[in-house]
Order: sequence, then C-alpha cells, then structure tokens
Amino acid sequence: MFLSILFHIQTIAFSGGNNLKIAAPEAKVYRTKNVIVVVVDGPRYSETWGSKNQEHIPRMAHDLAKAGVINTAFYNTGPTYTNAGHAAITTGFYQQINNAGRELPRNPNFMQLWLQHRGNSNNKAWIVTSKDKLHILADTRNKTYHGKFLPMINCGINGPGSGYRTDSVTLRISRQILQQEKPNLLLVNFKEPDSRAHSNDWEGYLQGIKTTDEYVYQLWKFLEEDEHYRGTTTLIVTNDHGRHPDGHADGFVSHGDKCQGCRHLNFYASGPDFKKNTILKTSYNQTDIPVTIAELLGFRIPKSKGKIMWELFSEKP
Repeated sequence: MFLSILFHIQTIAFSGGNNLKIAAPEAKVYRTKNVIVVVVDGPRYSETWGSKNQEHIPRMAHDLAKAGVINTAFYNTGPTYTNAGHAAITTGFYQQINNAGRELPRNPNFMQLWLQHRGNSNNKAWIVTSKDKLHILADTRNKTYHGKFLPMINCGINGPGSGYRTDSVTLRISRQILQQEKPNLLLVNFKEPDSRAHSNDWEGYLQGIKTTDEYVYQLWKFLEEDEHYRGTTTLIVTNDHGRHPDGHADGFVSHGDKCQGCRHLNFYASGPDFKKNTILKTSYNQTDIPVTIAELLGFRIPKSKGKIMWELFSEKP
C-alpha cells in the first residue's frame, strides 16, 4: 500500500491573527524498493502473447500472468532496432543512435538519475547483457552526466568489442549479482530470439523465445523466494523491437522499419504496487518504462515525454 498525496494544513499563529499555510505535498511511498527490467531481444508479438495459445511462452502465460499485469497494447514508437529500443527503455527518450555500440545515448539513464538522487554506490545498479554493444546504456553524451553516476556493467563475453555471449551465461551472472551485490536496479538483456532470427533459423528463433521465457520465469521465481527481494521488487519484462510480419520484406529475419510487426511488443509487470492477474489494452510505449520506475522510486526523468503507467498500479493517487 502506498500513501496517497497528503496536503497538511498547518495553522500558524501571528499576533495579528491566524493564517493558514499549505505545505508542499509529501512524496508517495511505495513498497517497491528494487526494480528488475528484462529485455528479450527481438521476438514478434505474433509468436509471443499475440499467438492464439501462447504456446511459445508457457511460463509467461500460465505462471507470471497470474502474478502481474500483461499489456497487449505496448509499442516501440521510435527506431525499431536494438540500441535505440534499449536506449528508450533506459532514458525515456527515443533517438536515432548507432546500432554497433559506437554512440552513447543523448540523455542520462534512469540508473544514473537514481544513483544521483539516492547517493548510493555504483554497485547498487547493474546492466547485464548478452550483447556487448549494449555497454553504451550505462553512460550518456549529456555533459552534466557523462562519466558520472555510472551503473556497473557486465556485457558480452568480456565487455565492449568482445562479442556476444550465450543467454545462459547472462542468466547465471545476473543471479550471481543479485545474490552477492543485492542491487536495487538491474537491467538484463537476452539476445537469443533476435540472433536466431537474423540467421534465418525459424526453429531456433522459436526455441529462443521458449528458452528466454524459462529464464524470465527463473528470475521471477528467485525474486519471489529470496528474502532480500521478496515483497519489495518490481519486475518489468518487454522487448526492444519486434520483427517484420510474414509477407513484408524478408519476414521474421529482419526488423527496423515502422511496420506493425516491428512496433508491437510484449509487456509484463509484477510487483507489490501493481495489480495481479490483469490484462490491459492501454496504449503505452518504451519511454513510459523509466518514467514509471522513477515514480516508484521517488525521482523524475526530466523532460521525458514518457507517461507514468497508472493503470498498472493497484491503487492510484
């Protein structure tokens, strides 16, 4: 339960009479103290929640959905490729950005803003990704924040330029970091659906979706059972982009334009402040994620056009 905004009216006595002073509103207090964001790289909505029986995401459909909120109207409304999609999720802004990891986002990420706001040590925020090029998510070109308040990173085989690693390694490292460092913020990237699809491997692509579905479940189960995270942790799961629909360009193999297949994404959220066993059809996009995280943790994303996803909350102010 969070506290609604309270306006305290204080009576101040003066020699000439009584005046009323209205204090500034108190910040809302949520039960969420930790936020984990998992980005599953590049599955189409048509093979995930949009499939008739959700057969490729059994954990999401049968286990996680009961514990949280599914939104069937969640989109990438900016550039539909990996680094741009991830940058929108972390900064709250869409931008064209180099997709090979040679350009930093224009704006600071939510972890930098939180680290600045709370004054916590860097090891309380982590970015752990199968793709090495996503190391760029930790920093920004913004002069005020460049090189400052940086989260810890563990990306690719051994950092920038080292190549991609398997998702099983990313899962193992993510769990180790959660157990040993106990961060308040963690972003995880699983690459397999995107990598297999780019190889024109249909069966491998479907298997990648099933495997990452299981990995997300394992992280969720850990958070539910771990004494440090249980009851205080919000989990958000989404994608950076989708893929072309069948009959458009080269179909599932690629992505990157404005087609519905590239734009329509999965979205799942669970946590102590969110509804359970709920399916929403409210249109939101990736820039709304960091803004909602900021609301939960008591800071702001300056100048972002992202919206707080109030429909997720079990109680609204």
